[in-house]
Amino acid sequence: MRIMVIGGGGREHAIVWALAKSEKVKQIYCAPGNAGIAELAECVPIPVNRFADLIAFANDHAVDLVVVGPDDPLADGIVDAFEEHNIPTFGPRKNAAEIEGSKIFMKNLLKKYNIPTAKYETFTDYEAALAYLREQSAPIVVKADGLAAGKGVTVAYSLEEAEKSLHDMMVDKVFGESGGQVVIEEFLEGQEMSILAFVDGETVRAMVPAQDHKPVFDDDKGPNTGGMGTYSPLPHIDPALVEDAVENIIKPTAKAMVSEGRPFRGVLFAGLMITKDGVKTIEFNARMGDPETQVVLPRLKTDLVDIILAALNGRLDQLDIAWSDEAAVCVIAASGGYPASYPKGLVIEGLDAAKAQGALVFHAGTAEKDGKIVTSGGRVLGIVGRGRDIAEARARAYEAVSAIHFEGMHVRSDIAAKALRG
Repeated sequence: MRIMVIGGGGREHAIVWALAKSEKVKQIYCAPGNAGIAELAECVPIPVNRFADLIAFANDHAVDLVVVGPDDPLADGIVDAFEEHNIPTFGPRKNAAEIEGSKIFMKNLLKKYNIPTAKYETFTDYEAALAYLREQSAPIVVKADGLAAGKGVTVAYSLEEAEKSLHDMMVDKVFGESGGQVVIEEFLEGQEMSILAFVDGETVRAMVPAQDHKPVFDDDKGPNTGGMGTYSPLPHIDPALVEDAVENIIKPTAKAMVSEGRPFRGVLFAGLMITKDGVKTIEFNARMGDPETQVVLPRLKTDLVDIILAALNGRLDQLDIAWSDEAAVCVIAASGGYPASYPKGLVIEGLDAAKAQGALVFHAGTAEKDGKIVTSGGRVLGIVGRGRDIAEARARAYEAVSAIHFEGMHVRSDIAAKALRG
């Protein structure tokens, strides 16, 4: 098969890596890809939002299957566009991708079908939102309705911080039109958990759970990011809670989408909080998570191509999916200054040394310049250690991290520490 992957981040590198292991794959293209992906696939310099050019390339190169990584093209209808040209494409159509593209749609869906989530109100008027906010107590959560590269959520620990966030979104338009509408919701306290699932309509095949670390600094301090590290499995979390989330949140949501005439096919990502009142939904994404994918796919034993084809052909319910018992820990190496402004074009050293130790090094924001690998984004690399348990995988991840260097490189030192404390 000839497969084209859409995207160019760490998630897409992990997807390409998993697809490349399949004996069914003859050629992988990735648009636009990155310096690490280029070692496994032919990178195609077409932006993810240029649907006509991507479709033309797929037709010209006899692509058999397209796999979409990022959220923006899904929300804009890339799957619909490819399907109009009879090119099999793995991902939700535009009307199903709205479960991520609009937080208001998602919250209203959960409320309608009694699926556990935080209490909330939605606003399109700034003054009304501000008045409501001033009647609440902190901590409280303010979310831009639309997509904002994983940065459109503020967990405010004071009302002053919440008011500033609201002003940034609705008045200063720091997220553009994504902040034209907002969700203000109660703060949920507890442990976060991410569960990705292969979905085809009402058929749900949950992947192994993972836990992300959103804040940029140790001990969950500082502004939220797209994710500073992940690990899987979650030995400190009762498996019954994972089962509860699948049965009472993910499966009912997939069924609700079918009832709404928006059947979901692709990967549905549930961001969850384990509270004293049970598991509740923080968010849904319409694609694989980043950097959750970087620890989940290395634990997948079943051929990813087989899973995708089963979902596309309505046979997902007939497929048994196997997972490895080994642990995986991913530490993100970020540019200094991220998630605010940061430099680009800095030479990265030590990549071969890290891989020689057995680590998986997934590139996120990298490029090649003058024969060297340089930084080109905020989250630069995802360094994954694997082992018999979290402790071993974590030690191997940080050992590999120590081999890598670029000016201003920032990592959290406490990724997966929660799993060791129990």
